[in-house]
Amino acid sequence: MQYKAIHRYADMSPRKIRPFATLIRGRPADEALELLRFLPNKSARLLEQVLKSALGNAEDRGARDIDELVVSESRVDGAPMMKRIMERGRGTAYPIKRRYSHIHVTLWDGQEETAAAETEA
Repeated sequence: MQYKAIHRYADMSPRKIRPFATLIRGRPADEALELLRFLPNKSARLLEQVLKSALGNAEDRGARDIDELVVSESRVDGAPMMKRIMERGRGTAYPIKRRYSHIHVTLWDGQEETAAAETEA
């Protein structure tokens, strides 16, 4: 079964977060959490919070063995930009683009969802 967590409108550009998302993709969840914990970046903190939220969602929805969860998907999408103008000399203006991002983390326990539905029925 899959367990998801999404952080929408994260206050950082997607380009800065994507290397850390590719770092944890395909790893066990506890190993990915340890990797992110010792990286000194704000983007690692944002991704760590989303991963912890996905683990909490898995625990809340009754995952059998949380130690065996694997990060099946970790992606960072662009969000709407906040556009501003900074005035410069001689009456000119420079655009400022404040970029935001959406962070998606999905954990998978190795079981098919149809098999879980059949055991409950």
